[in-house]
Amino acid sequence: MPGDVTGSLVYDARTAEFEFRAGPVFTNLLLADEINRTPPKTQAALLEAMEERQVSVDGDPRALPDPFIVAATQNPIEYEGTYQLPEAQLDRFLLKLNVPLPPRDQEIAILDRHARGFDPRDLSRVQPVAGPAELAAAREAVRQVLVGDEVLGYIVDIVGATRHSPSLQLGVSPRGATALLSTARSWAWLSGRNYVTPDDVKAMARPTLRHRVALRPEAELEGSTADGVIEGILAAVPVPR
Repeated sequence: MPGDVTGSLVYDARTAEFEFRAGPVFTNLLLADEINRTPPKTQAALLEAMEERQVSVDGDPRALPDPFIVAATQNPIEYEGTYQLPEAQLDRFLLKLNVPLPPRDQEIAILDRHARGFDPRDLSRVQPVAGPAELAAAREAVRQVLVGDEVLGYIVDIVGATRHSPSLQLGVSPRGATALLSTARSWAWLSGRNYVTPDDVKAMARPTLRHRVALRPEAELEGSTADGVIEGILAAVPVPR
């Protein structure tokens, strides 16, 4: 139920009043594990939280902590007992990262750790690497990264090409264009630069856009993928010099 995520009003017999008990959404980092198993009503409650940075309980809006970050997982194989996320909610995720099967040497390393007693549920050795203050400082630093007009035009051309691709029935929205700008800026900052290059845009195009497009059924039958279409668009759109 949505209240299990957002919180709800609970009657307090001692005070004869209703008091708000915050749900798990009131946190800095929310992990929604197997989000596609969440019923649509609960997904809708999460949608408001992701977009407005607040939730409404009994008509009363309540602000969420800052920063508020949602990370979600989903099983792309199983369909029974799952609910496909609507396009509006997918559009609110900044990135979609695919996790492939590990290569042989990495899988051996995983087994070796488990053979030596590794317990993935034991979080006692997990050390924090950043808190709210560090995240706020990083965001401000990313906002200072310079973006030239030619790079802005390049982003618009890439996004526009998705809207006219014969393989896609749904192209990238303006929200997706702003997301690509944000991720390209972040990538440039992480690379130690204070300006964005077309290569930064290329590097972030697939993870930023793959969940914002929808293939036509005939394209799927022909074996096309979202990543493949985006790759073709990147190859076709002229790169600014």
